Amino acid sequence: MLTVEKTIRWLNLFGQKVEEKKVYLSELDQAIGDGDHGTNMARGTAAMKTVLEQKAYDTVQDVLKTAGMALLSKIGGASGPLYGSAFIGMAKQAGEGAADVSAILEAGLEGIRKRGNAEAGDKTMVDVWLPAVDAVKNKELSRERIDEWVKATEPMKAKKGRASYLGERSIGHMDPGAVSSGLLFESMIEEGVLDE
Repeated sequence: MLTVEKTIRWLNLFGQKVEEKKVYLSELDQAIGDGDHGTNMARGTAAMKTVLEQKAYDTVQDVLKTAGMALLSKIGGASGPLYGSAFIGMAKQAGEGAADVSAILEAGLEGIRKRGNAEAGDKTMVDVWLPAVDAVKNKELSRERIDEWVKATEPMKAKKGRASYLGERSIGHMDPGAVSSGLLFESMIEEGVLDE
């Protein structure tokens, strides 16, 4: 179940992981994108951490909405609107009830799909979000499975975003958005968000 405190801890850990991996994320992006995914994500999550520290929050909805607005305004490129849409979608759903984590994540996934028009197999963050949401529903999310989904983007040919311009040359590289999404779900496990 999501509580205000747990949600903040989850998002702070996500920010910490992004900061630690920002060079790696940008290296992945150099192969098939603009090369700035790591720096953009680190800037966005640092801004998110700052706003989350600035006041006390009464609801999970407030936390997620604040995080979404920070990510939307501070992450550049395609990732800002995608992560922003995910968090704003999650915030709306959290207003319906913070107990159902899988419904909250599903709303985030819907936000990403609407914004990016991506489906499974397009070599995007959807390739991690989709199975992760299912796994949360079935209480089967694990770090090993997250790793598998992230690595599964490597042999895919990109059909969306900057990477799609490369055609066949996008094959053999992991999708940076899928990798950063993996960090989000790992953080969720580590902060006990899915514990009953």
